[in-house]
Amino acid sequence: MEDVGQLRSQLLAEIASAGDLAALEQVRVATLGKKGRITELMKSLGALAPEARRAAGQVLNALKTELADAIEARRAELERTGLETRLATESIDATLPARPEPAGAIHPITQVMAEIIAIFGAMGFDVLEGPDIEDDFHNFTALNIPPEHPARQMHDTFYLATAEGASKLLRTHTSPVQIRAMQALKPPYRIIAPGRTYRCDSDITHTPMFHQVEGLWLDRATHMGHLKGCLIDFVRRFFEVGDVPARFRPSFFPFTEPSAEMDVACAREGGELRIGAGGDWLEILGCGMVHPKVLANVGLDPEAYQGFAFGLGIERAAMLKYGIPDLRTFFESDLRWLRHYGFAALDVPSLVEGLSR
Repeated sequence: MEDVGQLRSQLLAEIASAGDLAALEQVRVATLGKKGRITELMKSLGALAPEARRAAGQVLNALKTELADAIEARRAELERTGLETRLATESIDATLPARPEPAGAIHPITQVMAEIIAIFGAMGFDVLEGPDIEDDFHNFTALNIPPEHPARQMHDTFYLATAEGASKLLRTHTSPVQIRAMQALKPPYRIIAPGRTYRCDSDITHTPMFHQVEGLWLDRATHMGHLKGCLIDFVRRFFEVGDVPARFRPSFFPFTEPSAEMDVACAREGGELRIGAGGDWLEILGCGMVHPKVLANVGLDPEAYQGFAFGLGIERAAMLKYGIPDLRTFFESDLRWLRHYGFAALDVPSLVEGLSR
């Protein structure tokens, strides 16, 4: 312990003279590493008498802290000097061409969303958007979703902490856009609401962020027959099959009454799925007549107005139409995947040109 002062001066000098980060790391390991000089001294304390061990331990701990601070200070100095050197010597030629790519490609989500908008646009539906961050009323309460419903629980919904203390969340569906439309517009109207939605799910068929399109047709005389006709026309146009057998099974949704699941006929042969023929059925979307309580929650008279609503997952529609096997690949940013499943820019449908050019 008599040489601690000399050792301190020596180690501080080595730290100060380290010329780069690699040299500084070598000094740190030789000083404070598992077999470093300070570590070895700390191990030797066990051979001292209790009083001497206590005094020597205080000295070594103080030295260890001082050396660690000196190393961090030298590290910050070297990083700052290195950055200044790079800024002074390096330059970027902004005129260089971008990384060569033979051609860009439209993502299947963008493509399918455009296809759906084009089909419903031809039926007279307007496209509306809403915020991704919603409040409890628009996302749950107005839609007749009770407080005890599983969708409200933390394991299903992303809740956000706010300074105001009000409950905010990432919308779990695009139905809040329908609520905002019913609050702001006077019937009759037809709207669809495509956009991102969020739920606490992650597996081969679920991702925490995904896309939906929901529709609402509201007036004084719309009935279930109009709903069925509209959606049957949609699936035939979307899957480009002239006659797709469809059926509507009774179901339950808090915001529609009666509610139904729409199935389309399909065939599963050789591991492939073919829409439009065959002896099997495949659920494609949920729908129903707008619940009277939902109309009352937005200030509309359920005795005067009625309408229908529906919801469709955009990724699911893309997977079925274009044979994409795994939902997670939509968000992996793999250029090889995009080159295979992507679309040329001029192939994107529009409200003007329709589904195909």
